[in-house]
Formats: sequence, C-alpha cells, structure tokens
Amino acid sequence: MNVFPRILAAAALVTAVACAVEGAPVAQQAARPQTVQAAQTVTKAKKKFKIGIDDITPMGEKTEKVGVGFPIIVTFDRDVPDKAAVESVLQVEAEQPVEGAWRWVSPRKVIYRTKTYWKPYQKVLFKALLSEIPGNEKAKNVSRRFAVGAKHVSLVDTRKHVMKVYRNGKLAKKIPISAGRGGLVRNGVDVYLTTSGVHLTMGKKAVETMTSSWMGVTDPKDPRYYKEEIPWAVRISDSGEYVHQSFGDYQYLGRSNQSHGCVRATPAGAKWFYQISQRGDVVKIVGTKRKLQWNNGWSYWQLNWTQWKKGSALRTAQS
Repeated sequence: MNVFPRILAAAALVTAVACAVEGAPVAQQAARPQTVQAAQTVTKAKKKFKIGIDDITPMGEKTEKVGVGFPIIVTFDRDVPDKAAVESVLQVEAEQPVEGAWRWVSPRKVIYRTKTYWKPYQKVLFKALLSEIPGNEKAKNVSRRFAVGAKHVSLVDTRKHVMKVYRNGKLAKKIPISAGRGGLVRNGVDVYLTTSGVHLTMGKKAVETMTSSWMGVTDPKDPRYYKEEIPWAVRISDSGEYVHQSFGDYQYLGRSNQSHGCVRATPAGAKWFYQISQRGDVVKIVGTKRKLQWNNGWSYWQLNWTQWKKGSALRTAQS
C-alpha cells in the first residue's frame, strides 16, 4: 500500500527542472525542541488569537514510517500574529532526543528540523498546546506521534553515474543511473542539470505522468513535446526531480548523463528503491554545477545549523 499522499506545493517553486509532472506537484501534509524549555519567551499577548492548525506533515505512526531526515511541517489556519508566542507552545519529544529548532517560512507555516538526523526505529511525539497562548485559550490542543523507520541514505554520483543506497549505515545496493545532461539555460540556470545537494524523498507513485508542459510545450506536433508514463517515481524536489525508472535508453545507465534533470535508474533498481522509500529519506547528489536551493521541496538540510536557527521567532525575540 502506498502511504505517501500527494504533496501540496509547500515551498516556492524554483526554476523548473525537466521531469515535470502533469498537474500539481506530489502532496504534503506536524515542536519546542526536545530538551529546550522555551516557555519563558512567550509573548504576553492580550488580544485574542483564534489560531488553529490546518495541516501537519508527516502522517501519524499508524499510517507511515518516515526517514531520518524528515521535517515536521505545521500549517496554521490563518496568519500568525505573534510567532514567538505560538512557537513557544510547540513541543517535540523523541524517544532518542536530538537537538532541533523551528524555522518560519511564511506567516502561517513553520518547520522543525533537527541538527543531525533522527535516530532510526523510534517514536517522536509532536504537541501543539495552543490553548496555553494568552488570548487563545479556547483553541484545541493537537498532538501527533510519528514513527521513524530505517535509516536510508543514498549517494548519487552524477560523474560516476551510480547511486549507492545505504541502509542503517551499510551499503544495500549500487544502482547504475543517468542524471541531467544539461544544455537548457533559463534565467542563467541550466534547468537540464540535476541539482547537487541534500534532498529528501517527498512522495512516490508507481506510475507518474511526466510532460513537457513545464517548458511551455503542449502541442504534440512540437518536436520537443513529450508525455510519458514513468514507473517507480520517487519525488525529491518541488522543481520536478525524481528518482525513477529510465524510459528506455538503458544503454546510458552507468555510463553518461542523458536525462532532463531526474535520476534515471534501471527497472530493477528503480522498483527496489521505490519499494523501500520512506518520506524523509536522505538522497545526496554530487557532481553537478547546479546547487539545490534550500526551499526547493524539503531540501532544508541545505542550510547549516546556524543558518537554520536564524528562522526561529524565539531566537529573534531573545536577541
């Protein structure tokens, strides 16, 4: 059973990459750090808040297991007037604690990321004690428990044309791949290059429809037009990058880069990767000149820890 939902467009889309899907991107669905007591920074707001939670990512422990890089994404039902007050009542309690921090990415969305990856095979409890915010006493408190699965870290080397998948620190499989070939520059960015950086898996589909509409080509008579049903597609960015089965051209796998930006794999390798993938698994890509932007999908590990913490409203309130 595929437990990955369609991912809502969570972050601002970066310049599109070629493996664009038909329709909207795959869908997204929620922390005070585990040991940090931040309540002393609560803003004593006198006005009524009426703030509630609209959505939490990932899903609960009974629905999915997540990878060790997973973020907790909380979307509120309206713009937050006092981010420090709200952030101070968000709690994260892990069975195997690791330092973490919140970062606000919009007036109503905040994301929790850890300093290092979560420990595998544990439960993490998120609680939002919204009724403790002055002026928001009638709000409903919310909680969700997440289940962390195996530690999957994949290294994609676009120069050696291979993806090495590590499970709990041990090499599980080497898969011949073909990455983005480059050659289509838009606004100074070669959108045919695969982005280098730390990606997270965001969702997957057994068959994904990919089209040329991302570059404005919708006429089937145009030689650049394509509409393909691609098997075993695992999304790793908002700009259309996937790890998926190569649509033919198997002779290039392990030898050269020929894709429009995605990581193409062998049929057996792509199916295996699809089957083990959990949302929040780590996919590190190296070897290209195009850098992954931190807000392209769930690419939050592109920011170092100091940079990430600067997005906390509590940090701002203390400084």
